[in-house]
Amino acid sequence: MSHLHSYLTAAGGILAGLAAAGPLLGWQRRALRRQRQAIASREHALGQWRSLAMRNETSGLPNRRALLAHLDVTLILGEPLGVVLLDLDRFKAVNDVLGHELGNDLLSEVGRRLACLPPPVALAVHLSGDEFALVVHGDGADTDASARVAYDRIAGRAFDIAGRWVAVSASVGYAVAVPGMGARDVLHAADQAMYLAKRGEGGVCPYTPDRDGDQTPPGRYRDLR
Repeated sequence: MSHLHSYLTAAGGILAGLAAAGPLLGWQRRALRRQRQAIASREHALGQWRSLAMRNETSGLPNRRALLAHLDVTLILGEPLGVVLLDLDRFKAVNDVLGHELGNDLLSEVGRRLACLPPPVALAVHLSGDEFALVVHGDGADTDASARVAYDRIAGRAFDIAGRWVAVSASVGYAVAVPGMGARDVLHAADQAMYLAKRGEGGVCPYTPDRDGDQTPPGRYRDLR
């Protein structure tokens, strides 16, 4: 009986201890749950900030930072790659007529049309102001075709901006990556081609190394850094 009494006493002590520990364990579980929720909320917020940091505020398209990251990865993988740069012609005059807010609406609509381009266009980017870029996963023929489709999408049909039909054109230049080129090299080449297109009153112009002597104005490539 003494042994049984000892066992019952011990069991009672254990149960009493568990009963006393129950509220503490419950508090710890709740604290752990709150901690996990806080971490998840923080990661979600960080993800949103990262996404915003890679987006253009006006159009919502990926920005220059996203473009450079995409180019770096694609070049490391050794995949065929072309870059198309587009600059809206006489956008300042259009912006002066429409006003800043409707001018931004026009930029957003341009971005939407470019973002809907089919493969081999892999990424549409809003660099800044009235300049956009396309990343083409393909060779020279693919890049040329994509550049011309992009030009037609912008210049071929007017935009409905707050009930007003607004027609714009663009100067388009493109370059195809060759071995040894980095992301900024391809951008620089496409920028030179775009400048030549703008000097020729718009249209589509490819980059050719033999025209490197036609210097890009100071500050153009600086804006792509």
